[in-house]
Amino acid sequence: MPDPTANPSAAPRSTRPTLSRQIRDGLLQRIVSGELGAGDRLIETRIALEFGTSQAPVREALRQLEGLGLIESRPRHGSRVLPFAEQTIREAYIVRAALEETATRLAMLAGTLPFDRLEEAVEEMDRCAQADDVHGIGLASARFHRHVVQAGGNALLTRSWEALQIEARTAIALMVIRPKLERVAEEHRELLDVMAAGDIEAACRHARDHQWFYADTPHDPYGAPKHHP
Repeated sequence: MPDPTANPSAAPRSTRPTLSRQIRDGLLQRIVSGELGAGDRLIETRIALEFGTSQAPVREALRQLEGLGLIESRPRHGSRVLPFAEQTIREAYIVRAALEETATRLAMLAGTLPFDRLEEAVEEMDRCAQADDVHGIGLASARFHRHVVQAGGNALLTRSWEALQIEARTAIALMVIRPKLERVAEEHRELLDVMAAGDIEAACRHARDHQWFYADTPHDPYGAPKHHP
């Protein structure tokens, strides 16, 4: 993950997934799809052999999955898959809503939103939607929101946001909710347009509601009318 204290303008436009992240995402896909069920053991040596790597990146991937509440690791017992709970999605998006609303307010008050980078992220989402690239649109979405959070200039807020493992939780949400990718891109375009208009209260409300939408509708959200609390 990027250094939370880094200058937003220095953030990389794209990053190649680390080996541990590739392993994490592969296991994540199996857990969310049900291929790996509650109670199934995750054996480091077998996973390392499958991915053709040492056990070090496997251990890191398992630590990340444990941080997401998807597995449990116990000394001398190894790691086991926990029952998948959609509640974890709701909780994460509620926290994100609060953090991103605050970051949006701070960034707009300071005039530090990097609109060129936000535009690039939205354009990337459009390309991914056309290519039906779920993984790519998730990364572009996380990049968009990271730019906003970092532009807020609050290191503690940024660290809290990064601790949510945004890329992984976005991947979970996309796998479980299965929204129309074109609508995902459109929503980010709408959010960017509201920010660019300069109305701080409207932008903060939109940033909050953008996350609450996913918290409130865990299944097929774009098949039903929006509801904002």
